[in-house]
Amino acid sequence: MRLIQFKTNTGDRAVGIVHADGISVEPLLGVQSVYALASDAIAKGQSLAEATKGCARGALINYDALFAEKRILAPLDHPEPTRFWITGTGLTHLGSAVARDKMHDLAHGEDKDLTDSMKIFKMGLEGGKPANGKLGVQPEWFYKGAGTCVVPPEADLPMPDFALAGGEEGEIVGLYLIGPDGNPWRIGFALGNEFSDHVTEALNYLYLAHSKLRACSIGPELMLGDLPNNVQGTVRVKRGGNTLWEGEFLSGEDNMSHSVRNLEHYHFRYDMFRRPGDLHAYFFGAAILSCAHGVKTQSGDSFEIDVPAFGRPLRNTMRNAPAAPFIVRSL
Repeated sequence: MRLIQFKTNTGDRAVGIVHADGISVEPLLGVQSVYALASDAIAKGQSLAEATKGCARGALINYDALFAEKRILAPLDHPEPTRFWITGTGLTHLGSAVARDKMHDLAHGEDKDLTDSMKIFKMGLEGGKPANGKLGVQPEWFYKGAGTCVVPPEADLPMPDFALAGGEEGEIVGLYLIGPDGNPWRIGFALGNEFSDHVTEALNYLYLAHSKLRACSIGPELMLGDLPNNVQGTVRVKRGGNTLWEGEFLSGEDNMSHSVRNLEHYHFRYDMFRRPGDLHAYFFGAAILSCAHGVKTQSGDSFEIDVPAFGRPLRNTMRNAPAAPFIVRSL
């Protein structure tokens, strides 16, 4: 089952099930958010899929129209956006270290020592998916922002005027709600464009944190249930309607050096991330990057992450964003 959040033609919020035909959406009457639906499911001791079965259904809506009219929302959000943690990890996929190496080689030359990146990648290969339910090695981790940094599918991804570059990172995102008892509940999975500044990161690895503080996009569809072990698709960069670059999207645990369980443990072991009522979007890492293949994006370029298992592609256009003036004052 896959869910979406959208706006009705009167501007109200709604949640719907993507119909099996892929061209229709069945609204859940009286449900305005996945957050509310998931909260109710936890309270009733139900799965999210079970909770949807108890909802009345409305007349089918044309899915194409929702896209054409830009009424698609991110598949999960919080009524208080600052309680939506956006975080992630990298060097978790079998191709990710190669992509990271290429990115740094382009900036610094092939002789640049990348011992730290390769070391943490090899640690994941050797200990990221332990057997018999044991815990593995700790992954890389970064903070992306609060829920205010998430833009809907089809919306613009703003590139700040201080940014040195903007590049796609096509990933799978785990989406979670912290229950009243402080335990995390996995709501499901979605596609994500983690969108980072790879040129800033390549200047110095200690700039990684700065390079991640950008907008991102999630969706359009929320996949309920388990993540398939092998998830395949295509990532594209388009310019003027033409494909500038494309690469193979590979994810799922068959293509990862860490298990989902291992990534989740090392995120939620921190007390601050188990605050009842909070939401979390956790990016699982990208296996391929266009910048690692010499692509230099520019304002107006669009990114498309097309993975059939997740339904409709995630598409966004990068746009230069003027600086918002601010002044630091002394009280």
